Amino acid sequence: MATKIKPLGDRVVVQRAKAQTSKGGILLPDSAQEKPREGTIIAAGPGKMNENGQVEPISVKVGDRVLFGAYAGTEVKDSEEDYLILSESDILGILS
Repeated sequence: MATKIKPLGDRVVVQRAKAQTSKGGILLPDSAQEKPREGTIIAAGPGKMNENGQVEPISVKVGDRVLFGAYAGTEVKDSEEDYLILSESDILGILS
């Protein structure tokens, strides 16, 4: 689960949840599956700098399961996994 990506500002690195099989038990190929819109935060930046030069911390932390938009963020491929770099504003909510 270790990654070499250190996000800056109010960005986070998310590891997408694994795609599930269909209800009938059929496993679709990756090209036909819709990518999951949830994942786990594995790295987080310090926060965004405001007009006064102070850093405002972000409201999510490493380990949180989050929900994000279908076209949000930038995909990054590592040798082992695929990650998504999102801005805090791209996160729709925290899953409990």
